[in-house]
Amino acid sequence: MSPATSMFRSHLREAVRDASGMQAPGMTQAFPAKPARRTVVRLWLPLTPLWIILSPFAILAAPLLLLAPKARGIRPFRAVFALGAALFALSGTVVDVDTPDAHIRLHLF
Repeated sequence: MSPATSMFRSHLREAVRDASGMQAPGMTQAFPAKPARRTVVRLWLPLTPLWIILSPFAILAAPLLLLAPKARGIRPFRAVFALGAALFALSGTVVDVDTPDAHIRLHLF
């Protein structure tokens, strides 16, 4: 057997040993295997109670939009109710963000 063939076989054995997780006698692992820790964040946002609490302030502030020069084409009360309808439409939405380091779940109700 030529020296090149024997060197190839020894490298091949080492690669098979590494892939199977076996270690050669007398060798230690450079980095001990640690279990991966993922951060899990679960956040519940109650938009319906928030809308109920903030809607009186929005309705009271709506006439002030008539005084703003840039908001001349907007009907203030229609804008308040459209915002409320958008918040109600989001009810039951679940947003999942999954990365190798963290899992974030955002539940809107």
